[in-house]
Amino acid sequence: MAERIAFLGLGVMGAPMAGHLVKAGYDVTVCNRTAAKADRFVATHGGHRAATPAEAVRGARFVMACVGNDADVRQVALGHEGAFAAMDRGAVFVDHTTTSAVLARELAASAQKTGLGFVDAPVSGGQSGAEGGTLTVMAGGEPAHFAAARPVIDAYARFVKLLGPAGSGQLAKMVNQICIAGLVEALAEGLHFARAVGLDAAAVVDVIAHGAARSWQMENRAATMLEGRFDFGFAVDWMRKDLGYAQDEARRQGAALPVTALVDQLYAEVQAMGGGRWDTSSLIARLTRRSAPGT
Repeated sequence: MAERIAFLGLGVMGAPMAGHLVKAGYDVTVCNRTAAKADRFVATHGGHRAATPAEAVRGARFVMACVGNDADVRQVALGHEGAFAAMDRGAVFVDHTTTSAVLARELAASAQKTGLGFVDAPVSGGQSGAEGGTLTVMAGGEPAHFAAARPVIDAYARFVKLLGPAGSGQLAKMVNQICIAGLVEALAEGLHFARAVGLDAAAVVDVIAHGAARSWQMENRAATMLEGRFDFGFAVDWMRKDLGYAQDEARRQGAALPVTALVDQLYAEVQAMGGGRWDTSSLIARLTRRSAPGT
């Protein structure tokens, strides 16, 4: 019989990730706060749906979660009809949500007390990476729990690495978001400057993308930034949530993040322009003061 997997959360990331598990031959039971999404998933991909996390995880050796924030994860794991109380002893909970490291350590301790495994495993690669099964996964937890869950994670990931004990995956994701924030603002300013001085910005990108300025953001977002298209990808609201976790952790550790703090406030300006659900590359919109098409 196929191994049973539970997947909690069917948003733009979770749904394609769970879909890859079905394709890989796992017996997948899904649960989502909006039941209609779970119904659509089963109709499209197969598998089963459950009304609550507790119902979804019964008999599952691995439980994967990808929800919204700390409060959402705490609810599906520890809340009424939550996963932890219903999981079999020895089962492993893998949290793909980007959360605080504080929560990851809290859940790891709670899991240990009840004989469960826990791995914090936030992802990078966005919606396209989830759909293509090419996500990068940065993990924290006990090596044995990580090793057991690794074959499941491989169904939707291109690169997976254990970085240390519980919380390490979330800390690594903070590093990822800090780097992205600075890169996107620099790219936005570069493109804005190119236009201001009368250059063909697209032609400039074609040149500098072959040199030291090259980045994933430049290759994948420069063209759409110049077009003013932001109706896709990772939303500003979620980036501000992630940068908030990073800044909270930095304050606890006494680490200065001046550029991160600045870019976070620039994203607040984008939110004030009505761009909370725009892609993070929309930082250029506050420089041009042009609304995205259709907004």
